[in-house]
Amino acid sequence: MNIDPVKIQVRFVDIDLMGHVNNAVYLSYFENARMHYFKEMLGSDWNWNKDGIILLKNEIEYLKPVLLNDTPEIKITVIAIGTKSFTLGYELTVNGVLCCKGLSVLVGYDNQSQQSIAITPAMRAGLEKLN
Repeated sequence: MNIDPVKIQVRFVDIDLMGHVNNAVYLSYFENARMHYFKEMLGSDWNWNKDGIILLKNEIEYLKPVLLNDTPEIKITVIAIGTKSFTLGYELTVNGVLCCKGLSVLVGYDNQSQQSIAITPAMRAGLEKLN
């Protein structure tokens, strides 16, 4: 499955006193991209309460600043898929230049029972198609 990188609109509120996107905002950008990818992979009717995920870990490496008038794009890849968890990799570029990269570890989660669950076959199939 080939999903186009997600284009992010930098908002004025995203900018810090140094004139670039604040470091904490990148997690919101990654979340925005992740939800776009999940919608493309799983559709709009996915039951996130029953067959959901929960975030376990985020890592970010800041390489170059992103400015107010930039149009960042985020591409997501699958780094690993386990039984109950998977790791996504992020590359944020501006005009083809890598500005930031990161990863997230997510765990299958049933919100109704409040327990971790195995990655569902549909989620696994969608993730496997990203590579």
